[in-house]
Amino acid sequence: MDSKTLILQILNSDSTLNLVSQEEITVMELLFKGGFMMIPILFLFVISIYILIEKVLVINRESKSPKGFTDEIINRVKNDDINGAKLICQDTNNPVSRMIFKGLNKLNTSLKNIESSIENVGKIEIYNLEKNLSLLATISGAAPMMGFLGTVTGMIQAFISIAEEEGAVSPKLLSSGIYEAMLTTAAGLFVGIVAYLAYNYLVSRVEKLIHKMEYTTIEFIETLQSKE
Repeated sequence: MDSKTLILQILNSDSTLNLVSQEEITVMELLFKGGFMMIPILFLFVISIYILIEKVLVINRESKSPKGFTDEIINRVKNDDINGAKLICQDTNNPVSRMIFKGLNKLNTSLKNIESSIENVGKIEIYNLEKNLSLLATISGAAPMMGFLGTVTGMIQAFISIAEEEGAVSPKLLSSGIYEAMLTTAAGLFVGIVAYLAYNYLVSRVEKLIHKMEYTTIEFIETLQSKE
């Protein structure tokens, strides 16, 4: 390799590094050129991520159940070992165990009262599982609209700047005003998509857990009916 070729390669590598650095700076600048509406959109994004992480941790914790938990409870109830069944529920401590524990505490009452008690506990558990999901659904719709609002206000500001220009309007001024206004739309759509996907994912996880709760409590009630 001669010295001329080596010099050309060094120059090409330097120009490539400069181009990459320029692109990185441009991307960073885009985050700050969307106007004041980028602040609430960023705030909604943070809330969405917080709700997603918090609900995933809660659902994972509440979904944990020892293997054979339901069968063990049913067997102990059939054998009239109510205290043993209560201890298993207290050790497990998830929505299903709390519902069954409430039913075990009402065994000295009618079957209707037992079902009512379990249902009331179930409503509280479902409320806790679904808490903040409606906020996530709201963000999925509100974030894109806030982005559109930011675009409209940005376009207004851009046209005001154009109107105040004397003489021929610079294409650079026109294009920069428009692309800065469009940034909020892109940001709003991104946050809306993230919130929408997170909402549907969490809803599917919650529905799966609710189905498990319903199945276990029905099996528990049927066991009590068979003992009468």
